[in-house]
Amino acid sequence: MSRILIAEDEPNIVRFLVKGLQAQGYTTAAAADGEAALHLAKTGEFDLMLLDLGLPRLDGLGVLAELRRSQVPLPVIDGGADDYMSKPFRLAELLARVRARLRPDHAREEFVLRNGGLSLDLRTRQAQVAGRTIDLSAREFALAEVFLRHPGQVLSREQLLSHVWGYDYYPGSNVVEVYVRYLRNKIGPDRIATIRGAGYRLNREHSRAASTDAASTGARRHPAPLPA
Repeated sequence: MSRILIAEDEPNIVRFLVKGLQAQGYTTAAAADGEAALHLAKTGEFDLMLLDLGLPRLDGLGVLAELRRSQVPLPVIDGGADDYMSKPFRLAELLARVRARLRPDHAREEFVLRNGGLSLDLRTRQAQVAGRTIDLSAREFALAEVFLRHPGQVLSREQLLSHVWGYDYYPGSNVVEVYVRYLRNKIGPDRIATIRGAGYRLNREHSRAASTDAASTGARRHPAPLPA
């Protein structure tokens, strides 16, 4: 089980990250300032660090400089590090970065997600329905990606909000309902079912959602549930 150090001084962001990462099976620990983060990073007990640059006592760049001076090989995700994410970020995007950093020598991240006649190419950002290319906005593509990674699973509006719009989106907004309607108009109204009082579900079709690489090797993937 991979261990992730969260170096972040905003409690709401820490809670958001801990909840999302632990739901995917990761073990987490948090440090609220740069000196504490540096101390924990040097213990060798972690596989990855999520680093905020605006930390008190010692900022993120100072933490990075000291890690490199000390030749600590801990992978880092944030500005100026091995990988970069700007805020606000989507949890789904962060999880993809985390998986990529934790398994650089293992199977590559899936590139094409499929469910029946619907497919998304994550490299070209193209979507197709029954072989016909359709135009999706960035938000529509992100929403479709979450559904395709969890076909047949009921996803609550709160889960969709956190994964597509990030941690700082107003929870009372109807933006999920609006974008589900946009997506239905483009991929077909019967593909996404409304589950009253629970959320939405991408109806599983007679074609497994898998990557082109997994298909060539016969590998099967079992998507982890999203955090509640």
